[in-house]
Amino acid sequence: MKILVVDDNELFRDSIVETLRRQEYQVIDAPDGISALTLFSEQEFDLVISDMKMPGMSGMELLENVKKIKDDVPFLIITAYGAIDTAVEAIKKGAFDFIQKTDSLIRELELTVERTLKFRTLVKENYRLKKEIKNKWSYIGNVASITKIKELTKAVAESRSTVLVTGESGTGKELVARSIHYQSPRSQKPFVKINCAALPEGLIESELFGHEKGAFTGAINRKAGKFESASGGTLLLDEIGEMPLTAQAKLLRVLQEKEIQKVGGDDTIEIDVRIVATTNRDLEELVSKGTFREDLFYRLNVFHIHLPPLRERKEDVEELVRHFITKYNDENGFSVEGFEKECIKHLHSYTWPGNIRELENTVERAVVLTRTGLIAPDVFDIKSGNLNGSKINNLEVGMTIADAERNLILKTLDACNQNRTKAAQLLGISIRTLRNKLNEYALETNSVSES
Repeated sequence: MKILVVDDNELFRDSIVETLRRQEYQVIDAPDGISALTLFSEQEFDLVISDMKMPGMSGMELLENVKKIKDDVPFLIITAYGAIDTAVEAIKKGAFDFIQKTDSLIRELELTVERTLKFRTLVKENYRLKKEIKNKWSYIGNVASITKIKELTKAVAESRSTVLVTGESGTGKELVARSIHYQSPRSQKPFVKINCAALPEGLIESELFGHEKGAFTGAINRKAGKFESASGGTLLLDEIGEMPLTAQAKLLRVLQEKEIQKVGGDDTIEIDVRIVATTNRDLEELVSKGTFREDLFYRLNVFHIHLPPLRERKEDVEELVRHFITKYNDENGFSVEGFEKECIKHLHSYTWPGNIRELENTVERAVVLTRTGLIAPDVFDIKSGNLNGSKINNLEVGMTIADAERNLILKTLDACNQNRTKAAQLLGISIRTLRNKLNEYALETNSVSES
């Protein structure tokens, strides 16, 4: 932490400087307000400490000028004993606090500086987090469909309505869910996510609603479920189309009655939670097949936002690329300035089956390889990390859809080095669905990795 100390009394100033340096602060001192203002204009400081009465420019005048240059730097005024009215006036004009010249001045100085700098740290961290949240959860794009989505997101954020977000894998459904939360009056409350496809069927109820101690084997403690954890905030039900029917019925009851009952419990608990559900499945088709409850579908589909695939919004690719370049520059300390013009035709010619997630991974790789300057076409290889442009050449007339699907799964797994997670993303299905397909077609899975 860097502190500027201003006082025309050299002995008094040296005493303050020595005290602060013993506390391991970096201290710069000035004999008057005019030279202090010059230093403040040229350097970055975390705190200014100034005497009130000084020739040329008083401490009050210095305070006013400092606030014009940088309003967020805290300012401490040192006043004569008993000059409370002057100190109060200084605080009205923006001083953080004041210290009186008494016998306990040194001790008071140490405590006040420590408290002030802690506050300064909290303010900076709060500003950083707000900026990070705003940037991180803003949906990027300017084509008509994305502009409409931004408008819908902002509109529904102010309400309590349940939202269903649909779209292919990698289109940014969770991003929209978080954007709704952070634009809403619930933004200071928790955002809780649960992946409905990743939970064993027997644990879904416990994860959603919690359980009491002794409710089942292994329940050694009382546990709060996701609904309780998200109280006052937002609960994201990710991949809702993969939720088993038995759990769907219990979820529907909670949405209707706005209360939960823990596994093994007798009492009901009222809940205040905004629900956002996401899926890459066609829920209406699942309803027609009997694998998704129609009443739950209508309960979730109060406000529907559909995200288009990246191939339908090619105009946004360049903006997204620049956004990801900035992101990975910041994360890694690189200075990639952008990409060469020759890259544009490659970016637009590719269909991006993995959508924005695939584009981000491609940009991250290019930034890591480039580090500084412009990304060259040979580095910005859109075929890296995906299907390498491979096509299925063994489709034949008379082949069943099941055989074609089986071949596609095998080809995708080969291209992903047997990584199930990545293959599922590229196929636009959940890991659970892929696992079921592997079992259905009796495919060899011993060498297949989940991650």
